[in-house]
Amino acid sequence: MNLLHPQKKYLWLWFLWLGIFYSIWLWLMIDQAQWTTALEHWPMALAMAIGSYAAGSTPMGGGTVGFPVLVLLFELPASLGRDFSFAIQAIGMTSASIFILARRQPLAKAILNGAITGSLIGTPLGIFFIAPYVPELWIKLIFAVVWASFGLLHLFRINEIAGHTGMTEFNERWDFKFGMWLGLIAGATITSSTGVGIDMVLYTALVLVCRADLKIAIPTSVVIMAFNSILAVATKVFSGQGLQPGVYENWLAAAPVVALGAPLGVFIVAKIGRKPTLLVVAALCVGQFIWTLFSEQKLLGISGILISTLAVAICLGGFELLRRWGATLVGETQDLPTHKLTVENTSKASFAE
Repeated sequence: MNLLHPQKKYLWLWFLWLGIFYSIWLWLMIDQAQWTTALEHWPMALAMAIGSYAAGSTPMGGGTVGFPVLVLLFELPASLGRDFSFAIQAIGMTSASIFILARRQPLAKAILNGAITGSLIGTPLGIFFIAPYVPELWIKLIFAVVWASFGLLHLFRINEIAGHTGMTEFNERWDFKFGMWLGLIAGATITSSTGVGIDMVLYTALVLVCRADLKIAIPTSVVIMAFNSILAVATKVFSGQGLQPGVYENWLAAAPVVALGAPLGVFIVAKIGRKPTLLVVAALCVGQFIWTLFSEQKLLGISGILISTLAVAICLGGFELLRRWGATLVGETQDLPTHKLTVENTSKASFAE
């Protein structure tokens, strides 16, 4: 097995990608006369300037900001927020992924490959057979509950999560199967319904079960969300299902921002650390849950609010079970140092030819 030199980087590939993307975007603006359309949707570009930074520096895709802005602030359909998340992440997360790969940042390769394989089946199945039957209110609540529980997990466990070094690899075959089931289930359920989520699921498994360093877990989550977003857009377009009206117009305004914003998040967070950004985003995740319950209180009633809160508690319970399972697995292999990879070793293994 030949390994690329660990210090050699290929940033020219990222600049090539930017050149291709901005050439196409400018062609749309000039040849197709789309300037007015893009300018009319400038608020989304402003929102995604923040969202794209979070997408590159945390395990939460740009849709984490785009979805609540469209659905809660602009009061547009949740299905539009979902499809916009797919479309905008197909640019922002892809740009961040190319930047990550070009800089040769470490990735959890076996689990990532498994998640990609699982999502190839799960995401299209979810788009065809699950998402069309999920009511608009449920889409909002699924998003709100999952993100709130994710935010609370970090507010309670941030020191532990940020304290991991390297990553425990139990067995390459086991890692692949584990990732495949994660990709299959998350792609079919959360991601197909809300437009985001598979990145957070994979990240959570990495930090709670594999005790992965954030320098490994976050880039891995960015790459899986980029792949899943492209897959979802391609599935919807080529199947004839199409994207919701309004997605293209908002995409025109926000795409040139996220193409740079997400990689910028990857770069800046490497300088200032990930913990402060994670804490801020975690607080926003909890805030959007409260906002959702408040805005939908008439439809939910007291019982709906209580059930939603209970759902958050159940998710947190699931996270705790994963954490304990991870502790058990790590305890079983703690006498096998070959299973514990440093960031440097993982970097080499992730870019093996």
